[in-house]
Amino acid sequence: MSNTLNLKLKVWRQSSPDEAGHFEEYETAVADDASFLEMLDYVNEQLITSDRDPIAFDHDCREGICGSCGLMINGQAHGPQLGTATCQLHMRKFEDGDAITIEPWRAAGFPIIRDLAVNRAAFDRIVESGGYISVSTGAAPEANLTPVPKDVADASMDAAACIGCGACVAACPNSAGQLFTSDKVAHLNLLPQGQAERYRRTEAMVDTMEEFFGSCTNHGECQEACPKEIPIDFIAYMNRDYMKSKWKNRKLTGQVFP
Repeated sequence: MSNTLNLKLKVWRQSSPDEAGHFEEYETAVADDASFLEMLDYVNEQLITSDRDPIAFDHDCREGICGSCGLMINGQAHGPQLGTATCQLHMRKFEDGDAITIEPWRAAGFPIIRDLAVNRAAFDRIVESGGYISVSTGAAPEANLTPVPKDVADASMDAAACIGCGACVAACPNSAGQLFTSDKVAHLNLLPQGQAERYRRTEAMVDTMEEFFGSCTNHGECQEACPKEIPIDFIAYMNRDYMKSKWKNRKLTGQVFP
């Protein structure tokens, strides 16, 4: 049997990227078996009924798969429950009478569109720069013709679990994008099919990342905030390949270091 929670909300409102934002306070009552996004839906229904603008926020699958949702909840990316996306967070994690502060991701690489919705196109730019395999193979080969050791396949799948929500950037004091980028680099670089472009991919994706995000200084907040609990080990793998790429890519083009 569900219980009703009476909550006080402090929500960031910003009508456009060029307007100054501010917090607005709301009160709502919601069942503790509702999800966090359902709670925001209830608030929006109240706002619409009273002829006020609803709160804009990103969401899609509401199953922790697509990575669209992402909120700072009481100063924590995705809220108080570790290994959980915002859409998977339920109100039972809160107590009756709680005050909840809700903000968008705070990072220069994620400019605010409106209210709690941010533009994460920088992640798309990183993937576009090298997060693919472009070797033409003709007809699809038999899967078992390319042996992949189980530990390599497992590591690649762990990296591929990244849903690109941006919590790693939002939680990092430097707004660094290394965890996201290293995941996208590793899940291709670890597999045999990704070796042909391994070093070109690594250099292109890291260089693109540095256009938008800060530098990693090993705070480790990214892995704590990640809803898929992806470890920062992948950042070390990416840094190793990036150092190698600076030599290998220039050697291939006939360049030499001064």
